Amino acid sequence: MSQATGDVLPRAALRGLIEHMKRRLLLLGLTFLVGFVAGYPAAAEIIQWLMENDGYLPDGVQIIILQPMEAVLLRLRIAANIGLACVVLFILMDFGWNGRKILSEAYRRKFVPTGGGIGGLLFVLLGVASLAAAGAAYSDGILIPMLLEYLSEDAASSGLESTWQLKSWIGFIIGLFFASVVGFQIPLAVLLMLRYDLVERRSITENREILWFAALAFGALLSPPDPLSLFLVGGPVLVLLEVALVIDRLSNRD
Repeated sequence: MSQATGDVLPRAALRGLIEHMKRRLLLLGLTFLVGFVAGYPAAAEIIQWLMENDGYLPDGVQIIILQPMEAVLLRLRIAANIGLACVVLFILMDFGWNGRKILSEAYRRKFVPTGGGIGGLLFVLLGVASLAAAGAAYSDGILIPMLLEYLSEDAASSGLESTWQLKSWIGFIIGLFFASVVGFQIPLAVLLMLRYDLVERRSITENREILWFAALAFGALLSPPDPLSLFLVGGPVLVLLEVALVIDRLSNRD
């Protein structure tokens, strides 16, 4: 497989991925729509659970509602996050099933693809479930309580009353939770690309700084817009990325 020095993804592989995703646009849209429709009624239960969770409401903090539409807007936002999560799951499952096919089409090779199929799909499902559970546990047990307590104490130290708007409070929590669950899938995507030879290990190690920056930028895109959230969301992703490289090195028999 030839690629220019410094390229993380070979141009042929990148073209193959883009073409494959173009053919999946309709399915991706339908996947988002199904997740959105199913997520809207579930959002009401999620909001109720967050309101009753003492771990997400620091002492002395009051939650206020400024407009009647806040609950509806929150449900729409949560439903959209669920829809996006379904899209990410679909992409990973599709890649686990068709990874070798994408490779053969990208390089115009006439061979029977190996790998992928049921084995690749089961690997993806197991990896997604494990990483999502790890991201949810990290978000629920460490990330969200730590940041909310920090914000509450910072306001109290300035002599300000901690009064939070319902939309902002739950939006902050949902953003962190979603960023952790989805961000923790990045190492799985990298591991799949390594296993299907869409990217070489050397290209990753030589461009580690670029990948670190991309992971942090992805964390910034998903997480609330503050430096502490960026670090706490992007940091574990970088660690998991290095773990994925170790797993690939230990399991690769070539």
